[in-house]
Amino acid sequence: MHTKKNKKILIYLFLFCIIGTLNNKNLSNFHFPKINQINISGLDNQENSEILKSLEVLKSDNLFFLDPKKIEKIINNISYIDEFNMSKKYPTTLNVKIQKAKYMAYTIKDNKTFILGSNKKLIVASDMKKKLPLIYGDLEIEKFFDLKKDIERSNFEFDEVKNLFFFTSGRWDIETFSGVIIKLPRSMVDETLNFYVELIKKNDFKKIKTIDLRQKNQVIINE
Repeated sequence: MHTKKNKKILIYLFLFCIIGTLNNKNLSNFHFPKINQINISGLDNQENSEILKSLEVLKSDNLFFLDPKKIEKIINNISYIDEFNMSKKYPTTLNVKIQKAKYMAYTIKDNKTFILGSNKKLIVASDMKKKLPLIYGDLEIEKFFDLKKDIERSNFEFDEVKNLFFFTSGRWDIETFSGVIIKLPRSMVDETLNFYVELIKKNDFKKIKTIDLRQKNQVIINE
């Protein structure tokens, strides 16, 4: 916090010195320098170029009085960005470092394929190249992240998930890459997954296709 304040003080002193040395005639002709260079980093070349094009509008501003909210508004409209950091190199260079959202899962909405990012935004996908689970149903994004937290608290690995089925009741089914469908309850999901992990280790349960764990103290299995 002190560093930022010190920087601002130095900038204001710098401006004061410049303006103070100008006479009235020069002052009327004086213009603050505009931003003439914007450097984007953190993504691949194509994505950096796309963001640079979006930020070109800032070149009509001067760096001294640039409002960070103006940059934030532009960048927040780009769905695959999670976070960004901005730094100014006076008098005319703006540096922006981007952190891309992690891809969590695919979903299909209005016959279009989207990737759900770690920033909780849907990103348009041209195809499904990455090994990510596909979510079926009318997805509620917060419910997905609740499920993800439950999986992370359990001994079950998210990488084992091939497909996810979301129901309007708020409940999930998981289909694993080994071909097992796990019917989960609405609550205590982490404990239920721990039970499944221990159960599947036993030889008697190696060939199951569906395991219904929706009811407490009840297991229904189909082979």
